[in-house]
Parts: sequence; C-alpha cells; structure tokens
Amino acid sequence: MTTVTKLQNARVVLTACVLLNLSIQILYVWSLIRVELLSQWAWTPTQAGLPFTLVLVFFATGALIGGRLQDKFGPRWVAASGGLMVGSGLMLAGLAGNNPVGVALAFGVLTGLGIGFGYGSVLPTALKWFHPSKKGLIGGMVLGGFALASVLYAPITGGLLSSTSIENTFFSLGVGVALVSFIIAQFVRNPPTGYSAPEPKNLAQAAVTEAPLDFDFKQMFKTRVFYLMFATFALVASIGLMMIGNVANITKLQLEGADSITIAGIAVGAFLISFVAVVNTAGRIAGGSLSDRIGRINTLLIAIVLQMANMLLFSLYLNLPLLIVGFALVGLCFGVFLTMFPALTGDQFGLKNYGFNYGIMYMAYGVAGLLAPVIADNLFHLQGDFQITYLVCAAMMVVAIGLTLLLKRALDARNLQLDALRAQQENRN
Repeated sequence: MTTVTKLQNARVVLTACVLLNLSIQILYVWSLIRVELLSQWAWTPTQAGLPFTLVLVFFATGALIGGRLQDKFGPRWVAASGGLMVGSGLMLAGLAGNNPVGVALAFGVLTGLGIGFGYGSVLPTALKWFHPSKKGLIGGMVLGGFALASVLYAPITGGLLSSTSIENTFFSLGVGVALVSFIIAQFVRNPPTGYSAPEPKNLAQAAVTEAPLDFDFKQMFKTRVFYLMFATFALVASIGLMMIGNVANITKLQLEGADSITIAGIAVGAFLISFVAVVNTAGRIAGGSLSDRIGRINTLLIAIVLQMANMLLFSLYLNLPLLIVGFALVGLCFGVFLTMFPALTGDQFGLKNYGFNYGIMYMAYGVAGLLAPVIADNLFHLQGDFQITYLVCAAMMVVAIGLTLLLKRALDARNLQLDALRAQQENRN
C-alpha cells in the first residue's frame, strides 16, 4: 500500500468516524427538552433531570461494552448497532409520551448505551490509521464531531419543539439518527493487518514520537497513573456537565431583565447550546493539536486554571455578551479535558486493547454524569440560583490542579519505565 493510498484510506475512515459521532450525539439538546418537560408536562426538576443522568451513566457503560466488542470483532457493526440503539431509544421515548419512567428508560438507558457503542468504536479505529505523534489531533477531530453535533441538533430540536409536540420531537429525531448513522457506520473499519501509518514530516517537533507499548486492563489497573487519571477525569468532566446541562436555566436566571433584552427561552437556549458546541469542538481539536506539541499535562493544566477562573467570575456574567464569553470558556476547556484523557490512555497503555482500556477510563465520565447533575440540582434548590454551584466548581478545579501535578510525577516515573521496556524489546530483536 503506497503512502498516498494509506493517507486516502485513513482520511475516509477519519471522516466516517467524525460523522458517526456527529450523527449519534444527542446528549446536550436535553437542556432544551428539559425546559419543555417542566413547562408543558409539569414534571418536577428531579423527573426532568433523571433521563440526562441516566444517559450519561449508560453512555459510559456503552463505551466500555462497545470498546470491548470492537477490540474483538471490529468496529463497523458495533458502530451501526450503536446508531440503531440511539434512534430506537429516541423513538421509544416519543411513544412513551408523558411518562417519566418510560422516557428515562428509553432515552436514558437505550439511547445512552447506543451513544456509548458508537463512541467506543470510532475513537480507537481512527487512532489506528495515524502515526502516534498525531494522537492528540486525531482524537480531537473525532471527539470534535461529537461536540459539534449540538450545532446540528439544537436548532432542529428547537424548531421541532416550537412546531410540534414533545412526543413527535423525540420520534422524528430517532428516525433521522437511525437512518443516517447506520449508513455512515459502513465506512468505519480497522486498517489491514500489517498496516503502518506514514510518519509526518515534522515528527521531531512532536511531544510523543514513539509507538506506545500495549498493556491490557489488568496491567493498567496495577499502575498509579490509571487511578490519578481516572480521578482527575471525573473531576474536570463534572464541571462541564453541570454547566452544559443547565445552559437554558442559567441563561434564564442571569439574563432576566438585563439591558431590557427580550429572552425567548428556546431560541436563546438553542443558540447558546450551539455556540458551546462550536467552542467545545474548537477546544478538542486545538487542545489535541497543542498537546501533541507541548505535552498532555501542560495543556491540561492550562485548561484547568482557565476553567477555575471562569467559575469564580461566572456569577458576574449578567448580560448576554458576558454570558457568551463565560460559556465559551466552559465549552473550550471542556473540549480540552475530553481530548486529553483519550490521548493519555493511548500514550500509556497502547492501541491494541485501547477500546476496552479507554472504556474503563471513560467510566470516570460516567461517575461525573451520575454526580454532577445531582450536585447541581441540589445546590440550585438551596437558594434558587447557581452561585454556590460556581464556587463548588472552582473548588473542584483547585483539587484537580493538585491531582494533575501528582499525575505529572507519576507519568514522569512511568515514562522512564516504558523507555526501559522499549530498550529491552529492541535488544531482544
């Protein structure tokens, strides 16, 4: 296979992986649907929050299962199954109607598992087609498709909610997702046996230049690096989930009466969700590319400090321009966070068992998804706004800085061990 052919095939698969993530990521439009459940169906905040909590937990569970399945059987049908599950869950949520339990099971469980299947199959697939020095950039691009989905789905969902019932909105979204994702999944495939990705011209400038060594999950569990990565991931993901899950509510509270602006709930909410998705995508791609050059930990620390400062100031964002800046930083930093840990997992534990290994690591996102909405809802009920939530988020970022510094030490020690193992392998050869 020539270098040109390799690059052409790799780009086709990368495009399919990005589009697959784009087609199945229906998570963050829940902020729009939630507002309508509270107003039209008079659901309680707990009832309206449960499907989102469940979808995050089962998304992480699906990524674990899907990652394991694609490691064994290949990604194409795992990705296709995920898309069909997402669509089916949405359609069943529509058929359930004004039934909190039915919607929670359909959207929260089935759709969540489907998103995880798709996500868990495309990320390792794309990484296998490209040189290790591009792991951050390629991971950022694939995950960027996941973030960018809200740009597509927020206006579609907002338009459907404005023109038809909540039930029809769910059902229409489900049909579209199932059809589009199934077609795209047919192009998601692993490289052929013996494939080696071409080296980039600027390899000497990369932070990671050598192919990673492969470890299974049992070996991963024996490292201090894994537990520090898991804890840090759970913390930094929580902030993004708390904020993005409450975009519409924060907007309504902090812009009431501001500068005589007329706030149309669904329209402004849809705009901000789309806007956060754009900067989230930019954060994933730019953060991944930057980490390929200055290192994962340096990039991670920059994002954590920015997010901490943003949380300390968020209660002061009382007009639309300031709120846009605040959510821009939320989305940008969240994008960086969600790109660093896939890349770190590949750097430290290899790509052979990456699907399952990262599926385990991604359970940290599930922990965040389980805790973050509950924390945000309970803090909101204390005084009817998000002021305490912002302070708690800032405090969590302080803890995350400490964990990241500990992780840096652990990674430095582990990288010396990996260099010694590589030397031993070269001597044997």
